[in-house]
Amino acid sequence: MSQPLPTEAELAEVADVTSQIRESISTVLSGMDTAVTAALATMLAEGHLLMEDVPGVGKTTLARALAASIDCSLGRLQFTPDLLPSDVTGVSIFRAADASFEFRPGPVFANVVIADEINRASPKTQSALLEAMAERSVTSDGTTRPLPRPFLVVATQNPIEMEGTYPLPEAQRDRFMAQVSVGYPSPQDEMAMLESHDGVDPLTLVTPVADTETIARLVDVARRIYAAPAIKQYIVDLATATRSDGALRLGASPRAALQLLAAAKSRAAMAARNHVLPDDIKALAVPVFAHRLISSTEARLAGRTSDQVMREILARTAIPSEARDVAPHRERAFTRTQAAPAQ
Repeated sequence: MSQPLPTEAELAEVADVTSQIRESISTVLSGMDTAVTAALATMLAEGHLLMEDVPGVGKTTLARALAASIDCSLGRLQFTPDLLPSDVTGVSIFRAADASFEFRPGPVFANVVIADEINRASPKTQSALLEAMAERSVTSDGTTRPLPRPFLVVATQNPIEMEGTYPLPEAQRDRFMAQVSVGYPSPQDEMAMLESHDGVDPLTLVTPVADTETIARLVDVARRIYAAPAIKQYIVDLATATRSDGALRLGASPRAALQLLAAAKSRAAMAARNHVLPDDIKALAVPVFAHRLISSTEARLAGRTSDQVMREILARTAIPSEARDVAPHRERAFTRTQAAPAQ
């Protein structure tokens, strides 16, 4: 049974709250619109975000600013080579007084979990997050414990070429809905950061503009955004193209297609729209798909990254010709036209 479309009031609330969160983050960091949009879309789609870039560009600060803008519980993990899986999920402690075991939850039992420099821990410890991210629960000593809702993992990592890092396993990368690169700020944005950080930590001045109940309500609204069959076919076409491209050894998984649809719905909701447009797919296809792809040996030798290959696929894949054909209750046939290069 199909769910009712969001009302104008519900969509207005999504746009208002996400705008306030964006403004709150901007008091700490400037010039990260793309990364912030991806983070908000991921949060509303109940996904997880991976941020990769060189040290010192604000990855962790962005994650902390997002968490500080919401009145929620926060867990933080500094991944190091000696970190154990139990340091992530929790451990059972023996109580001599009554000869019983007591489970002490780890940092993963929080609404927002910051996994800092996740690729500095061993693959065994990285895998401790797999169940939590996929099923939103943790199994320990034969008991499965649910995690709080909403639940968002924001992980940061340095490029694997840097010393002391372990590449994330493919299964782990596939659990992240999107990956973004923060990049260096423009001179104007860097000047603004120097001004805002001069003599004070702006994170201490951030006050929550939403709570977990509000975020849960927004998540429900985003889930009810309409996606026409044409839009879903467009996503399938993109996923299929990654699996047949000679420059890729591993294409996008079915989970990637599902998560692209969910993220596109979130982007539409943030724009106070009750339906997904092809532009939503084009804006998020690279962040959602590219980090899951593995380039062929020939492509790597030619210097082509998975991001570049995904942009090429996006540019040559046909899209619905007119946005009106994908509005609610307009499922008539549409024509296709060659896609323009993604912005």
